[in-house]
Amino acid sequence: GLASLLALKTATSLIRDHRADAMVTAPICKEHVHLAGLKFPGHTEFLCHEFKVKKFAMMFCAPQFRVVLSTIHVPHRDVPKLLTTDLVFDKLMLTAQALQSLFKIKHPRIAVCGLNPHAGENGLFGDEEARVILPAMKKFAHTKLGRTTTLVGPLPVDSVFVDVSQNKFDAILCHTHDQALIPLKLLARDKAVNMTLGLPFVRTSPAHGTAFDIAGKNKANPQSMIEAIKLATRLT
Repeated sequence: GLASLLALKTATSLIRDHRADAMVTAPICKEHVHLAGLKFPGHTEFLCHEFKVKKFAMMFCAPQFRVVLSTIHVPHRDVPKLLTTDLVFDKLMLTAQALQSLFKIKHPRIAVCGLNPHAGENGLFGDEEARVILPAMKKFAHTKLGRTTTLVGPLPVDSVFVDVSQNKFDAILCHTHDQALIPLKLLARDKAVNMTLGLPFVRTSPAHGTAFDIAGKNKANPQSMIEAIKLATRLT
């Protein structure tokens, strides 16, 4: 844990001193770095604190699609109270900005997922779609970014990844960890890359954890780390 924390602080110093252009972080054990003194949930929160970034988002990039999360590591029971119109709006802004500035997509197409089954079925299974998500989409549509971005939704999350696999969208906004990560790890477990939107530099990482259970057994697949390095190089 201490070695991980010292490496992270060194990487942060290299970025701040303009001796590095991008940061690729390896997986860390959150329990161990907490014991070593890191008082944040993980890399992302630490980096945002260090660079005074208040609005950020987690994007996962795979060969087939890109997906952004509104909420990340929180209990499912807390999602409805955390999912606000301002939060969804901020994630849409960060997603569109990244697609235009980093991925050079002039007119991004973003699929916006619903929170509930069948995107609420017109209020039958929940009202977050009408009460929270649609107002955020309408607010975004009136911005400068909104005039060059196409939003579609709220869409049922159980079918949206089919549309994305057919290249109908450039990114998806999901609202819970499992909405995004289950299809991601099913379709692109070894090639997916996590990146942090909102930082003043490119930061990527593999889309998996430490896997201590296979450490030293010559079983680990390095592909996600390789893809993280390649993506950071391409975007810098």
